[in-house]
Amino acid sequence: MPELKEATILGAGSWGTALAIHLARCGRRVTLWVHDAARAAAMSAQRENSRYLPDHRLPDGVEVTADMADALEGARCVFLVVPSHHARDVLTQSRRHWPAGAPICSASKGIESDTLMRMSEVAREVLGPLPVASLSGPSFAREVADGHPTAVVVGSTDAVLAGRLQELVSGGVVRAYTNTDLIGVELGGALKNVIAIGAGAAEGLGYGTNTIAALITRGLAEMSRLASALGGEPETMAGLAGLGDLVLTCTGKLSRNRALGADLARGTTLAAHLAGTPMVAEGVRTTVSAWSLARREGVAMPIVGQVHALLHEGKPVKDAIGDLLRRQLTRE
Repeated sequence: MPELKEATILGAGSWGTALAIHLARCGRRVTLWVHDAARAAAMSAQRENSRYLPDHRLPDGVEVTADMADALEGARCVFLVVPSHHARDVLTQSRRHWPAGAPICSASKGIESDTLMRMSEVAREVLGPLPVASLSGPSFAREVADGHPTAVVVGSTDAVLAGRLQELVSGGVVRAYTNTDLIGVELGGALKNVIAIGAGAAEGLGYGTNTIAALITRGLAEMSRLASALGGEPETMAGLAGLGDLVLTCTGKLSRNRALGADLARGTTLAAHLAGTPMVAEGVRTTVSAWSLARREGVAMPIVGQVHALLHEGKPVKDAIGDLLRRQLTRE
């Protein structure tokens, strides 16, 4: 019988690597799956992810592999931590190696562009009716790896599973809460990236904290409306997966989506920004998904609409902000 691993992490970007480091520091046995064999070998030899999280040593409790069968063998729980547009392909690779009875916990904050599915929905479509959960909340990878106190939330309709994952993730500087609103937790983690691009754009134009506060507050209202329309609970947006992650991503210096918006406002093209970094700004694709969902459900999301226009329709940032201010006056 294979030795049981407490967790396998599919995806060795910055957040997957930081999660592996954190779990290993807490004494968990972790396998980190990397899609590229050469990079997996380098990480194993150097004990560092020099591409996505340099200067952070991988503890001895982290095994690195590019072999999906080896990664999943004996895993008690699997975390999906890949960009949302790669999730389906990675899950399809994993299907014939999936450990019997093992749940999947998505830590990927996005919505599939063509199907408009959340990551848990993609997982169940590919893998069948397995137990699913989502890990979300305000958690910059570098700060978790640096050992900064962090609070996250595990969302699952299965309260027992949520509790198991809460125990697994909690420890050291990380404290996990549970929430049975899986829909709301997943949507909060995805939609906040779109609002953060808008906040970054406002910052890039030189606007101050009045503007950012307004975008955060009204963006939260848009997130709550869409979550409610899709079966989530508006209250979830007041918690870690909603407001907590939204504030972090709109204001934090490590936010990729905020940085993208600021670059666009300063005249950098979207293509140039994306070419200049190996990191993925999930908000670029999520903006398309969110705007499609808003129109499908008949939900008013003016900030999302303007972010979509500046990203994908070539609209100048100043015009997008101006159009928001010129909207018909209404009640809060």
